[in-house]
Amino acid sequence: MGARTAAREAALMLLYAADTDPETAAGKLLPDMLPHHFWTGMLPEASLDPELESRTYAEEIARGVTAGRAQIDEKITAASQNWRIGRMSRVDRAILRMCVWELQHDVPRAVAIDEAIELAKRYGSSESSRFINGIVEQIATSLGSV
Repeated sequence: MGARTAAREAALMLLYAADTDPETAAGKLLPDMLPHHFWTGMLPEASLDPELESRTYAEEIARGVTAGRAQIDEKITAASQNWRIGRMSRVDRAILRMCVWELQHDVPRAVAIDEAIELAKRYGSSESSRFINGIVEQIATSLGSV
């Protein structure tokens, strides 16, 4: 698994946890989001790469999504007809938020969307990959991503 792919997987887990735990969602745990045991003890079975690039990018994604969550959620809401963001599964929400953040930060459209779809296939429901693809394609087009 590549460093960026591992980072996205870790960021998904962090964003899911933040969506589950109001204290984390409020940003109180952000300075220490990825303690050493996250990589070495808690998640070795998830095949996450503990190298610095993975850790740095996972933290960047998680912090960026948390800081820009309101704006990111507006884009998701606008693109998801008939789906309130609160009705989406936590996994789907986390993947969507991460993908939108990456699209806004010069990650190539094909890379951001493909990575989001792969995470949805791995962690989401049987419908997640198509649902996420439809939403992020609309958002990428509205952002002018290439």
